[in-house]
Amino acid sequence: MQNPYQNAMAQLDKVAKIINFGDEFIARLRQPDRDIRISIPVKMDNGSQKIFEGYRVEYNNALGPYKGGIRYHSDTEINEVKALAFWMALKCAVAGIPMGGGKGGITVDPKELSKNELERLSRGWVQKLADVLGPHKDIPAPDVNTTPEIMAWMADEYKKLTGEENGATFTGKPLDKGGSAGRGSATGLGGFYVFDSLRAQIGLPEKCRVAIQGFGNVGGNAARIFAENGHTVMAVSDSKSAIVKDSGLDLNEVEVHKKKTGSLKDFPGAENITNAELLELSCDLLVPAAFENVITGINAEKIKAKAILELANGPINPEADEILFKKGVPVVPDILANSGGVTVSYFEWDQNLKNEHWSEKEVFDKLKPMMNDAAQKIFKKSQETKTYLRMGAFILALEKIKEKMQ
Repeated sequence: MQNPYQNAMAQLDKVAKIINFGDEFIARLRQPDRDIRISIPVKMDNGSQKIFEGYRVEYNNALGPYKGGIRYHSDTEINEVKALAFWMALKCAVAGIPMGGGKGGITVDPKELSKNELERLSRGWVQKLADVLGPHKDIPAPDVNTTPEIMAWMADEYKKLTGEENGATFTGKPLDKGGSAGRGSATGLGGFYVFDSLRAQIGLPEKCRVAIQGFGNVGGNAARIFAENGHTVMAVSDSKSAIVKDSGLDLNEVEVHKKKTGSLKDFPGAENITNAELLELSCDLLVPAAFENVITGINAEKIKAKAILELANGPINPEADEILFKKGVPVVPDILANSGGVTVSYFEWDQNLKNEHWSEKEVFDKLKPMMNDAAQKIFKKSQETKTYLRMGAFILALEKIKEKMQ
């Protein structure tokens, strides 16, 4: 498996060749401010004790307190967390919010734990890291396999340890525990706003045929939003299965089928394909919304989509980026496309600090112009520097971070 951190640094090196940011600044950004590994002892339901490895990487806080999710996955390791924290710093800069980049995780398959074990593990992560967290220091959020309920446990543990009342240290909480309206669909919706803002400029038709890899929170919401706006969602996938139907899928029926059977497989009227085949479908827009490194030098030549919207973090590696650019396939990069989630996380933090609660309409009315503004600035930057959108996004973000650091 490719090391995501090496990919992130390869991207940084590429930007440094396009714009001279100065060696000292680039060297500074090649290392996180702090990278913390912890061991979390958890008492299991059978009375035994198990030790889990946890992480928090605080990458750069030039623009504001560190911000970033916590993922629970058996493949989570320090290099992945470092890469995600680096991208997070850029994402906040691109979105125009006053926050820095951080990321956390635990190496665990949460499906193997009971609910009580999961709660003890989550509280254990906070116990080990409480002194580096805080509403003006570092603000975690949910990520892969972490839920609003887990955030509520973490916020509660932090309150017990520190006495903090406003709940602003953790975002992505349930609505009744200080969470923000609209957080669940924010990443998918923000991605749609960015797509809608750039659609004509990247040469896509008014109504697109869309293939989406991933049917979790982000992919599932994105599929629904694209369909509601008159686009044809022709393919979706989960971790085990993928389906395609040229004339478009009825997403409500797909949801029902997945709930009933636990899989997308054998959905009536659709063809079963693999996740790899989904990426190579002929479509207007391909949306990777699952994991990193799914489009590489090996399969990039086979991509037939007219454009790609990255809702996952790091789904296209640097080698594939070059191939797609030469093929004339515009890629709307992750640090722009999926920044709706962190933007609404920032709104939640803001509401908690001010002791306010905004309606979903207020949240989305604030989100849309921010996404449009970021999309257009990046498009303009990529045109000015005669490079692709990802490099345009990196240049814009690094300019903002450098200005603050000086």
